[in-house]
Amino acid sequence: MDDNHPANPVRPDKATAEISPGAIRPTPPSATPAPPNEAPAPPHPPPARRAWGKRVLLWGLLAAALAAGGYFAIPWLKDALNTVSTDDAYVNSHPTFVAPRVQGQVVNVLVDDNNRVQAGDLLVQLDKEPYQVAVDRKKAALDVAEAKLKQARATTQATAATARGLRYQMLNAMQQVRGQVQQLQGDVATLKKYRAALENADKEYRRVLRLKGGESVSREEIDARRAAFLEADAEVRAAQENIRKTRAALSLPIAPPEGKELGYTPPDLDQSHPTVRAALAQMIQMGAQLGLDLPRDADTPQKVLETFHLLHADSKYEEFVRNLIENAPAIKVAHSDVEQAKADLKQATLDLSYTDIVSEIDGVVTRRNVREGNNVAVGQALMAIRPLKDIWIDANFKETQLADLRIGQRVRCEVDMYGSRRNYEGRITGFTMGTGQTLALLPPQNATGNFVKIVQRLPVRIELTDYNPD
Repeated sequence: MDDNHPANPVRPDKATAEISPGAIRPTPPSATPAPPNEAPAPPHPPPARRAWGKRVLLWGLLAAALAAGGYFAIPWLKDALNTVSTDDAYVNSHPTFVAPRVQGQVVNVLVDDNNRVQAGDLLVQLDKEPYQVAVDRKKAALDVAEAKLKQARATTQATAATARGLRYQMLNAMQQVRGQVQQLQGDVATLKKYRAALENADKEYRRVLRLKGGESVSREEIDARRAAFLEADAEVRAAQENIRKTRAALSLPIAPPEGKELGYTPPDLDQSHPTVRAALAQMIQMGAQLGLDLPRDADTPQKVLETFHLLHADSKYEEFVRNLIENAPAIKVAHSDVEQAKADLKQATLDLSYTDIVSEIDGVVTRRNVREGNNVAVGQALMAIRPLKDIWIDANFKETQLADLRIGQRVRCEVDMYGSRRNYEGRITGFTMGTGQTLALLPPQNATGNFVKIVQRLPVRIELTDYNPD
């Protein structure tokens, strides 16, 4: 190192530039000769080329920033212009409140809050013993009712047999009346014959009496004619008595009505005779026990048989009796008692099964408020089960955002607990016909005139599609 030269060479203080319109021209440094023993300074790049490179770099960075901004901003801007969104939304569902159908004491609780359950899983058990006793009692009552039904069938069949016998008795009485009428007609004919014989005997007797003084008529002939006359008269009297007896048996007056012959009988005597009416009354009484309802005008056997179409064939009567037995009031009452006992037994069995409280849906247990030893009443809420499948989202949009919303439109949902990492697809399924204020217990009253416009929010229901409940 030479002592005549300083250690540090003299550097240019600053490069200045003279700017003129249209060009940037550099000003050369002062012409100071370099020391002879120092290496020459490296040549500086031309200022114009360095400025041009910076300009290119700046424009490239700006273009890259614009491209990146466009790549991310254009979808966001497009999404913001074509969609509406809200953060006032929550997941909703219809919870199932678990309540007992029968009262009793809790003996076992098998689930706790936040437990997942399936439909049919046992949740709570009540004391079964009282309901088992009720089932046993109802079974015994059913046995008694069935025994009474058998007894009623036997009694009804016996009553039907009695009614059948009374029917034959009535028909026999009618036939006897007809026979007595025929006998009356025969007695009248016999009386006429005897009267004719009496008239002839009277003529013969009178003739011999006129010839009594003559020698041609003996005493013996006169006595014979007289005896024949008396015999004919006795036979006439006997025939008259038979007629009176027959008329009395037919419940007819001894003497016929004025202008009528001795053999006259009413045309419906076989229907109105007392013995026939008595048999009919007994048969009607038996029929009433079998549930037979006769019309008021059915007061003769002919009308009764016509009413039930039983005039000719006995087979129809037997079928009629069988149907009458099946529909008899006693059997119906006993059969109703059996059905009632069966229904009571079924209800008691259901009550016994209700002591096992099971889940009706798949879901998660919440709000459990029961434990062993509690006495619970019918309908008391023991817990709630929130479903995982039948859920939806209630999104409260401002009324100013509803202009373009329609049922069926697609919805993208971002759940807060996942952030933007997971989206769920859904569709609009309905709009609530009222805002929160109008559906409140105490809605606001704006009839005073002091009205303040407040943008309301309307709940929009969104159904999720193709989501995994788990």
